[in-house]
Amino acid sequence: MFLALGLTAVIGLTVMNVYSLYALHENKVQNSVEKQKRQLLEYTNQVRSRFRVPVRSLWQLDMEELKASLATPSEVNRDFLDIIEEAGNDGLFSEIYLSTPDCTPCEHYGDPVWHYRKDIGRFETTTVYEQLVSDGLAITRTRMNALVQDYRWNTRVIFDTHYSMTVALINSASREVIAYLLFVIDQDYLVQSYMGPKLNETFGTGEESGIIVWLHDWTRNEVLATTAPEATYSYQNVDFIQNFPDLLNNWNLKAAFTTNPDIAASRASLTRNLLVLAGAMILLLGTFIFMFFTAQRERSLAQRQSLFLANVTHELKTPLAVISAAGENLSDGRVTDPERLRSYGAHIYNESLRLRTMIDRLLDVARSSSNNIRIRKTPTRLPEFLNGYLRKKKSYLESHDVTVDLSAGDQMPEIEVDQSDLQSILDNLIDNAVKYSPDEKFIGIQVNGDPDNVALQVSDRGVGIPKKYQKYIFDKFFRVEDALTAQTKGHGLGLSIVRDLTIRNGGTITVNSTPGKGSVFTIRFPHNGPPGPAQTASTPTQHHRKAQEPEHVS
Repeated sequence: MFLALGLTAVIGLTVMNVYSLYALHENKVQNSVEKQKRQLLEYTNQVRSRFRVPVRSLWQLDMEELKASLATPSEVNRDFLDIIEEAGNDGLFSEIYLSTPDCTPCEHYGDPVWHYRKDIGRFETTTVYEQLVSDGLAITRTRMNALVQDYRWNTRVIFDTHYSMTVALINSASREVIAYLLFVIDQDYLVQSYMGPKLNETFGTGEESGIIVWLHDWTRNEVLATTAPEATYSYQNVDFIQNFPDLLNNWNLKAAFTTNPDIAASRASLTRNLLVLAGAMILLLGTFIFMFFTAQRERSLAQRQSLFLANVTHELKTPLAVISAAGENLSDGRVTDPERLRSYGAHIYNESLRLRTMIDRLLDVARSSSNNIRIRKTPTRLPEFLNGYLRKKKSYLESHDVTVDLSAGDQMPEIEVDQSDLQSILDNLIDNAVKYSPDEKFIGIQVNGDPDNVALQVSDRGVGIPKKYQKYIFDKFFRVEDALTAQTKGHGLGLSIVRDLTIRNGGTITVNSTPGKGSVFTIRFPHNGPPGPAQTASTPTQHHRKAQEPEHVS
């Protein structure tokens, strides 16, 4: 339950952090995009201001006085002509025309209109002009007819798309237009000398600013200028469109948002934070899972230890009770018959052997678990040691009807081991082979040498060990759960003792087992020198049955 709560808390916090990181990144991206949109709007306002600069002083003129001076082109107001001269010198405008309120060119192309000549610095009447002049005057006249009665200012600027800019000069007191001043826009100058360079000045290249801007004539689907000439224009790539306010109606700015340094830094920071967060989450989850499984193992170990103590206590009490009862009867003189005396003596002897065997096993456990026990290694030849060991074990093997096959080379290199530990290792392996071989009690012992090690193999033809349990069989108190082990006495310590004593003596142990066919335990010890010539010798097969001796417990 607590593991589930902990995992839920970790996952919840992680989700919240991921959401916060993404929200922060998206906010950064959105702020960057909004900033770029404001730059686009500011650019259009700057273009609008650029058109108004040459004529910004017109509103300061006295319109009554100007109206009177416009009656004759040669007597036009000097202040008015100074403004026109400044505008005429501006490369933005190629021609300047003036028309009176009746504006006949608005209705008939080719009717007279005043044309400003830069070379002489004054207006002259002309009938030679472009159609766009008549169109611009007509558009302005039409709009001013609707606006003039409610208009409170003395100038009004009206654009004919990108062709012309017309300024209506208004007498606000009498609510009448006194003249129309038309400026023909030099499109090449506007695009090449002003708007194109201004784009690059304002936005830089696409890689620098994170935005690609196209100045686009949407009526002709033509790109007039761009901040990224290498980028191919496509309407599908456009993320935002900014129109010009009250001018250049056929033109607009189309923008594609790319990754600018701020967004790239934010994305890199997001990636780093997500990686750190993922690592921390994996670490926390791994810690929780590790703690859970460790707790489960400790719990299982504690249960096995408790069961072990209960079993050991019971098995220690049983021989003690037999010895105590037999000793009490003998001490009281209740048994006088020689046959019964021998029977009582045999009981006491057998139970004392059983008790000693159990105590030896407990001492082996203590020795394998203690780090303070000193290992007394001596040079040992395995073939000689095994022959001596099997002689000592002969009565036990015969009493259990065990067949032993020993195969060892006569000249094997010496190994450095504690012989007492080696005997305990063999005792446990052989006792397990006997206990878990319900049908054919066979034990094969084989010794082989290689350039580095001497290998001792102990095999049987018992029930075998399922593969899924093989990695646990060397753990303390572990026993394979099946019908045979449930009926076989044991405490799950034998193989743990074998592994610990093998490691203490510098060796390694492995197992190869097939259920129903038996197991092979291989122990390798480093030797002291090169192996001698391999001359295999085998002991005679032993298969005898003698009086029952006490069973060893592992």
